[in-house]
Formats: sequence, C-alpha cells, structure tokens
Amino acid sequence: MATNKINVILGVLATIVLASAVNTAVSFAAQELGASAEVIQGLAPQAYVFLTAIGVVVAAVAWALIRRRAARPNAVLRKVVPIVVAVSLVPDLLLFGMPGASPVGVIALMLMHVVVAAVAVPIFRKVLPLPADRSQDATVRA
Repeated sequence: MATNKINVILGVLATIVLASAVNTAVSFAAQELGASAEVIQGLAPQAYVFLTAIGVVVAAVAWALIRRRAARPNAVLRKVVPIVVAVSLVPDLLLFGMPGASPVGVIALMLMHVVVAAVAVPIFRKVLPLPADRSQDATVRA
C-alpha cells in the first residue's frame, strides 16, 4: 500500500515536471512569435508552473475519486476529461478581447491546458489504473 502511494506521488510530480517542461517550450515559442508574457501573464514560468501544479493535483484527486466511486470509471473519465479541458479554455478565450494580447499568446495558453491533460492522462492511467466496470448490483450492495 505504501509503495502505491509513493508511486502516485511520484507520478503526480513527474506529471508536473513533464507538463511544465513542455509548457515552457510552448511559452518560449509563443514569445518568439511575438506574444508578451507581460501582457499575457500565464506565459510567465511563475504562473504556468504554479497553475500546472495546482491543476495536476486537483486532477489526480478527481481521478482517484472517480476511480474509487464510479461504477464505470473509464466511461466517466472519457466524458469528464474533455469537458474539464474545454471548460478550462473559457478564461483564455476571454483574453482575445484584452488590449495588447496577441492571438498567438492566447492560443499558446489554450495549448498549455491540452498539454497538461495529454501528459496527465497516460501517467494517471499508470499510477492510478482504472478498475474494470462494476455491475450495478455490486454498486448497490457496496
């Protein structure tokens, strides 16, 4: 049991590090293409690394809860993950109207959300594997 908890913690940390590294490349590319981290503060490392870490931890907790409680965790996560990513893009969409915000910068922020999900899902599947679907009868009895 302790080994599993250590693996989960290491998986979460690996997700944060890997997603932050990829997001660094996205931020640098956006800035090379003219986006400003002063205007779009989410392109600054102190912002995206912190937000990546928060997002990964919240996602890991949600994944673990769905894994434990859902009768069909695979089906639930196939719906929840894209919905959460889509909803997370809404604040970025609002930046399109911000003075000085380049479309490249806004699109980069949106891509960063997708990066975090693309990194997190395979790692979570490894360290928090999803159980087989439970029958409704077993769920009622539990």
